[in-house]
Amino acid sequence: MKKYELSFAVVASVITIAFLLVVNLITSTAHLWFIYPAFVILFWPVSLYSLKKGKHKQFSILCSLLLIAFLVVMNYINTPEYPWVIFGLFPILWWPILVLLGDRAKTIQVALIGSSSIILYYICLNIIMGAQHPWVIYPAFVVLWWPLAVYHGQRKSYFAFSIQASILISVFFITVNAITSPQAIWAIYPIFCVLWWPLSMYYFVYKKKAGI
Repeated sequence: MKKYELSFAVVASVITIAFLLVVNLITSTAHLWFIYPAFVILFWPVSLYSLKKGKHKQFSILCSLLLIAFLVVMNYINTPEYPWVIFGLFPILWWPILVLLGDRAKTIQVALIGSSSIILYYICLNIIMGAQHPWVIYPAFVVLWWPLAVYHGQRKSYFAFSIQASILISVFFITVNAITSPQAIWAIYPIFCVLWWPLSMYYFVYKKKAGI
């Protein structure tokens, strides 16, 4: 039975997508809604083939290409006048890149190269697509956690991680506050909450180990 699982998945996926396409065209041609379930259904045979064969690298490549193709189609159908798909292309490509790197993907060097390239990518997009607001600070804030977590995770320096992470969060909120609403100083409220992280790490971990 197992040797027929892939064939069944392919045939069932094709029949289901064809059925949804016919229903879509019969009920309404103004909106091609069948694309959304079809996108999810296609992961069935792709996942079954790749994971069953142990081809994790091929799985990441195929799924990345499938996701990119879906976003391109959605962009073209819904808003062809604005190429929003480019905002997600580069981060998606890092999925197969990290899988292909294998154990090297866990190194701090890869984390630094990956985070720096992604931030540079969004800086360029920010300048080209909308320089009136520096929205690049939001993806940059998220991506900076990558090398920070890898560095301290390898060294098990969790207390130092809590301090540096708290500084990163505080700088982020201060920057957002200064850019979006400088007339109201609201950044102090989340910063106050964040400061409890390193404080709790110090008193409940280090003091406990010291027997104090």
